[in-house]
Amino acid sequence: MPVPVLLVTGFLGAGKTTVVNHLLAHAEGRRIAAIVNDFGAINIDAELIAGASDGVVSLANGCICCSLEGDLLRTLSTLLRRDPKPEYIVIETSGVADPADIVRNLMDPVILREAPLETVLCVMDAGTPPAALDDALMRSQLRVADIVALSKLDLAEEGAGGRLREAIRALRVPAVVVDANHGEIPSALLFPATVDRAPAPREPGPKRPAEERFETLSWTSDQPLSLPRLQQAIGRLAPKLARAKGLFETVEQPGRLMVFQFAGGRATLAPGDAPAPGVPRARIVFIAELGVLSKAELDGVMAACVAG
Repeated sequence: MPVPVLLVTGFLGAGKTTVVNHLLAHAEGRRIAAIVNDFGAINIDAELIAGASDGVVSLANGCICCSLEGDLLRTLSTLLRRDPKPEYIVIETSGVADPADIVRNLMDPVILREAPLETVLCVMDAGTPPAALDDALMRSQLRVADIVALSKLDLAEEGAGGRLREAIRALRVPAVVVDANHGEIPSALLFPATVDRAPAPREPGPKRPAEERFETLSWTSDQPLSLPRLQQAIGRLAPKLARAKGLFETVEQPGRLMVFQFAGGRATLAPGDAPAPGVPRARIVFIAELGVLSKAELDGVMAACVAG
């Protein structure tokens, strides 16, 4: 029986992890396997989804989550050999990945027969200005999508989602545009009613030249952070950041990790799990355009956050 694949794409900070989280938390009896392809030296995304950073993590509802290590096709083959086999596979791409390249890989005849690509979902921050759609990577993400989900509607200015919808329609992409409040998308749009058929191969579009556009700078500390100092540091770094995410313990709330996210100029904090022994007390990934932020500058700004 073929295992349908849902490919989740979208720009940095669009809300892809929130969508995947919702799918796993509301599996409704489906055995879903999620593959997380993080961009950065520290695999923070896997921790946010599954509460662990390595290997395959089994969830209480029968779903599993694993990090993508090495070749995508090899990871898929490993999942397909599991017993019981997953009923659906969700692949979350990096925010800087061209999904056309991934679609091209999934058109491999062996994979297409065993794990056919069913749906491509592009998640977009509803606050994205229409002019941003001129970006070549965003256009590629839209071009291959079957569904475009507008996220963070509660954070966007009034009317922003409607303006973005019109801009997407103006590009004449074939995708259906839906709202995704808090990552919620009707499962009927994402998964087939039956899995006894394989979708037809699709044309991923022209291959774009690879472009090194973003770089990742990772910062860790064995000491807890001062929350007020961290807020000041992020304020200084914000103009240079495309994205940041991390886990850290604070002086104000010892014994509890905080989950930190920064995207689209907005920073959020949420309570996490207890820190694991032998793991740094703070681990944060910063993503910026090449050459915009140096490691020395980052280390200098973040050093002031360490309590002492």
